[in-house]
Amino acid sequence: MSDPLAVPDPRRSPPVNGPDHHEAPPGAAADGVEPAEGYQADDFFDHQPSSRATLPDPEPLLINLTRCVIEVLAGARELDQLARWVSDDVYRHLLKRVVLSARARAVKGQRAQRPAITIGRVSINEPRDGIIEAVVIVHSKVRVRAVAVRLEGLDNRWRASAINVL
Repeated sequence: MSDPLAVPDPRRSPPVNGPDHHEAPPGAAADGVEPAEGYQADDFFDHQPSSRATLPDPEPLLINLTRCVIEVLAGARELDQLARWVSDDVYRHLLKRVVLSARARAVKGQRAQRPAITIGRVSINEPRDGIIEAVVIVHSKVRVRAVAVRLEGLDNRWRASAINVL
């Protein structure tokens, strides 16, 4: 027989059918919170678009990113240094270009060296809020090139979603 004055053992769990036990209805999420209708859980944890008002001025990033891309293609800088500022697709695209540039230098017997460039005009267009499309003119001794860059505001910072060196 059990003693009514006995102290309950704290290691034992409370009875399942007690007044504090609530059973979730069938099909409900385990924590009781479900994403809103039409949304997936990934929608909440993926990169979130940012408004132009919450983002910094894109011009310094465009200039520095352009300079770094030219140096990466010349073999004077590691591509990994740009990984934070570019999307995965841009990284893979630049990686292919880096490999091709390295092969071309090897065939010609040239060493990788930092190119002497100056940044010219920067033309910025904003097709919609949080998206910047820009063309940066790059001058070198041999020729003038254009670098087209598309920046998207994600998680309150700019990220390059397209870079093409023309």
